[in-house]
Amino acid sequence: MTKLEIITLPDRKLRTKSVAVEGLAAVQVGIGRRVAVVDVAKREDEDAPPNPIFLINPQILSSSDERSIHEEGCLSIPEYYADVERPASVRVGFLDRNGRPQELEANGILATCLQHEIDHMDGVLFIDYLSKLKRDIVIKKFKKHGRLSPKPDAL
Repeated sequence: MTKLEIITLPDRKLRTKSVAVEGLAAVQVGIGRRVAVVDVAKREDEDAPPNPIFLINPQILSSSDERSIHEEGCLSIPEYYADVERPASVRVGFLDRNGRPQELEANGILATCLQHEIDHMDGVLFIDYLSKLKRDIVIKKFKKHGRLSPKPDAL
């Protein structure tokens, strides 16, 4: 299996909307297709075995009015974490890895992770939920450490 490289802020690909998948191939993961794998088993119970959920063309069908706050981080924004407020529960429609339509009711950390990953597919980053001041501090930090290009168009 080819190991895919994690892209980081400010790569413009992080801000592009992913297109729907009409057929699934490994190369599609690297070219902006709407595919995600989420596994929160260890977050809920550190002794739990892996329990990945494969989602193709996921979309949030409904979300609760109730809100919750979880600390979020992202491989594309390394070593930065912040509390983000999102709907406490969501209902997500998707195709499973066999191409069968599925729906999933999620709450807690799973709901947060699903929203985070679906946001990625729409070019939205978790820092977009922060105040402009906090977001600017993150961007400035990445610039200072040479992680940002001179012209971060997408930020």
